[in-house]
Amino acid sequence: MTTTSITVTGMTCAHCVNAVTEEVGALDGVTGVTVDLATGRVDVESAAPVPADALAAAVDEAGYEIAPS
Repeated sequence: MTTTSITVTGMTCAHCVNAVTEEVGALDGVTGVTVDLATGRVDVESAAPVPADALAAAVDEAGYEIAPS
């Protein structure tokens, strides 16, 4: 099991959290997604590491962006 943490910008409400959770959760191998609205932190649990470009595409599809690290 692998956990990847990213910070997503632009989320302001529960709808935002649900959108990100749904899109990221649909990625292959993802078994769990936890979103902290206050900090923008998104923890992604998966069987194997999720490629950064796949995470970025899922977050973009939800309408948000990953903050630069």
